[in-house]
Amino acid sequence: MTTQTDRVDHELIRAAAHVAATRCRGDNHTMAAAARVRGGGIITAVNAYHFTGGPCAELVLIGTAAAQGAYDLDIIVAVGDRDRGVVPPCGRCRQVLLDYFPALEVIVGTKEGLRMVPVTDLLPETYVWADHQLATEESTPLGTS
Repeated sequence: MTTQTDRVDHELIRAAAHVAATRCRGDNHTMAAAARVRGGGIITAVNAYHFTGGPCAELVLIGTAAAQGAYDLDIIVAVGDRDRGVVPPCGRCRQVLLDYFPALEVIVGTKEGLRMVPVTDLLPETYVWADHQLATEESTPLGTS
């Protein structure tokens, strides 16, 4: 069940649309993403299309954010070039976004009905990677306890 929130971050959509319009050229870069960093800043990125499956704009954004020291993202949106508007994340991006930012909100929908939904709603009954990692204990030298 998708939960609609009362607000949509239109500034974030405009930031992604601006990058899509000004930085996406040709077939190598066709999508832009923008994320709201905890504290209010905005980070943007574009995809790196390649026939081998280059990374989507959302995944490039995660790396860009980390390179800038931003590890807490609150909201994300992807926008297609050539005025395609808001585009929902693909399945791979949904899984990665959930694993990195389980409290993230994602802007989805059309120009007529944009909404922000929790990333968890985009993958109901999903596999959560962190839930299946074995806890590591500090190793002790052999023969000691």
